[in-house]
Amino acid sequence: MKIQKLLEALNELLEPEKFRDYCPNGLQVQGKKEVKNIVCGVSASEALINEAVKRDADTIIVHHGYFWKNENPRIIGIKRTRIKKLLEHDINLIAYHLPLDANEKVGNNHELGRLLKLKDVTPLPDEPLVLQGEFDPPVTIEKLTDKLTEVLWRVPYVVPVDSPPSIRRVAFCSGAAQDYLEKAADAGAQAYLSGEISERTVLEARELGVPYFAVGHHASETLGIRALSQWLATRFPQLNVSFVNIDNPI
Repeated sequence: MKIQKLLEALNELLEPEKFRDYCPNGLQVQGKKEVKNIVCGVSASEALINEAVKRDADTIIVHHGYFWKNENPRIIGIKRTRIKKLLEHDINLIAYHLPLDANEKVGNNHELGRLLKLKDVTPLPDEPLVLQGEFDPPVTIEKLTDKLTEVLWRVPYVVPVDSPPSIRRVAFCSGAAQDYLEKAADAGAQAYLSGEISERTVLEARELGVPYFAVGHHASETLGIRALSQWLATRFPQLNVSFVNIDNPI
């Protein structure tokens, strides 16, 4: 399969042109023109590249790639080591950031909503990346903690508050989206889930009376790239597609 055909299929699915992102989406480092063996992962770390080399992959697809806005543009240090290894082994690096958060078919956020079996999932007003949905029947803080542990394979950090004993409406967004907590509360959320937590988040959750669940940036963003790898394997059965999870506790 030609790399251009793969990119066309990914762009048709993920629609990167709809997003003002912090990094380039699509092909970031050019490798082989013919694609046969794809490794998918959350972040383009050296460990993931090493695993791709071990598996004789010609293409890596990630959520977190390179060339972020405001980062040092020089190819030195860690960036040099990673890119040098990609070039030496002629491996394509493809990355999709916000498009892989938002996509309804394979995106991080919609995948989390499906795994939690939420009903009536819709975006927050003016915040398309932040979703809200309902549990039916409602759940307790303890039950929601158990659900998140089950679907994300890690125990969330929970900021409990003096709140009603049950949670029906919940808002959520993968990654570093803790600063949407107040908007979520204004929209009627009785709990908010995101990947990361800051010192201010604890104070805001207590003052808003909305329990906050920090589920892990990495854990919350394994969902989309894993779903994308499954989509690729189904769409293109001639390709060897695998998801590799490089463990990250954050």
